[in-house]
Amino acid sequence: MAHTPKNARILVIDDEPDVREMLEFLLEEEGFAVDTAPDATAGLAKLAARDYDLLLLDLMLPDMSGMDVLKRIRKEDRELPVCMVTAHGSTSVAVEALKGGANDYFSKPFDNQKLILEIGRLIDARRLLKENTQLRRALKQRYAFPEIVGKSEKMLQVLDLVKQVASSRSTILITGETGTGKELIAKAIHMNSARADNMFIAVNSGSLPPELLESTLFGHVRGAFTGAVASHKGYFEVADNGSIFFDEIGTINVDTQAKLLRVIQEKEFIPLGGTDAVKVDVRILAATNADLKRMVDDGKFREDLYYRLNVINIDLPPLRDRKEDIPRLVGHFFQKYCTENGKFLDKDGRPALRFDGEAMAILMEHNWPGNVRELENAVERAVVLATEPLAPASVLPDSILHASGVGIRRDERGNLAPDASLFEIMADIERNIILEHLERNSWSQTETAEKLRIPLSTLNQKIKRLNIEIRKKGDQARAAG
Repeated sequence: MAHTPKNARILVIDDEPDVREMLEFLLEEEGFAVDTAPDATAGLAKLAARDYDLLLLDLMLPDMSGMDVLKRIRKEDRELPVCMVTAHGSTSVAVEALKGGANDYFSKPFDNQKLILEIGRLIDARRLLKENTQLRRALKQRYAFPEIVGKSEKMLQVLDLVKQVASSRSTILITGETGTGKELIAKAIHMNSARADNMFIAVNSGSLPPELLESTLFGHVRGAFTGAVASHKGYFEVADNGSIFFDEIGTINVDTQAKLLRVIQEKEFIPLGGTDAVKVDVRILAATNADLKRMVDDGKFREDLYYRLNVINIDLPPLRDRKEDIPRLVGHFFQKYCTENGKFLDKDGRPALRFDGEAMAILMEHNWPGNVRELENAVERAVVLATEPLAPASVLPDSILHASGVGIRRDERGNLAPDASLFEIMADIERNIILEHLERNSWSQTETAEKLRIPLSTLNQKIKRLNIEIRKKGDQARAAG
């Protein structure tokens, strides 16, 4: 008997019911958890909805070839062990499958013992690789980034750079779109530096008028302006030996930019209305979603300050470029908001709430213009609105649902585009099923919802999202005539 890794889960995609049943029985007898799918569409949906330790993939499927499925999987996940299976074994097919990224190849009928041994070996090897990689990352980063969630290569590169620069004294410019988590990165830099025990102050540069911003940063002496009845320390003095984070630094006016430049160069400033310089040792971390270089060219940002800030640049990728992080981010936010709301927690305090396959597919296909912040808001909304542990797509914001229904691409004959995404394939199938039931039930949404055994509100959401035009009885009669 093969060694069975604890909680290992296998997905079998095969169009033959007898093969699926045989593999399910055989693998479950060995202690594996097994899910099955009869075609590529259902299999890809299950892969999008949860993580698997290994995939058994038939080469011949009714809706797509196994090689095409393998290509799609390898675009998203290079590490998932995939074993190709077929009744038409040949050396050339085996070589093609291995070149395409398959880990092994089996011909029907199977040698059960060999199959079980190889599955166990592949799962063990993958888990050992993941554990070693995670251990190296954890040791390198000293477990210092609990709020920064991501296992994509792009985010791991960012975290490696954060760890590398945190111990330096250099100014850091953090760039990226709104909602990508620039302040979290700034906090991680501070917490991994020698300044961690001192103040970290975040300044929303664009929310304060220039006079108030200068007083806030540099403080003022008594009588500096009307209402200044006492001297007041600014952020720079309070944060001595700590860090100040300037969010949206491009919004600071030119006069304040000059004073900020002096602090960086001379490590001193003069409070508003004062005459004596105050010495400070403050590390400056700045963030922007604007093109500061273009602002320099346009005369809106000081060139010397730009180069002082941009000693080291950390550029955060948008969520659409690291979608493999979405399931982990969803889990992180479920933990946060289930705990805050006291909902769907198991006896160990872990979230029992999950998105169903359709909802997760929508999240994976969404373009995320608001990045991680938009995803966090969507998960918080789902926690509040969900009534069952398996949250449906209807709990997602309308902006995400409506966006997901746009653009099921078709060719000139009206067929689904050859390079259609997983969501387009699923949406097209779902649209056809709903249309068929609506026609069968004389376009009654209430009867259709009852037949499909879904809430009427859920059906209405799907009709809007899939751009289904509801016919009236008069239209039906004219069409029949």
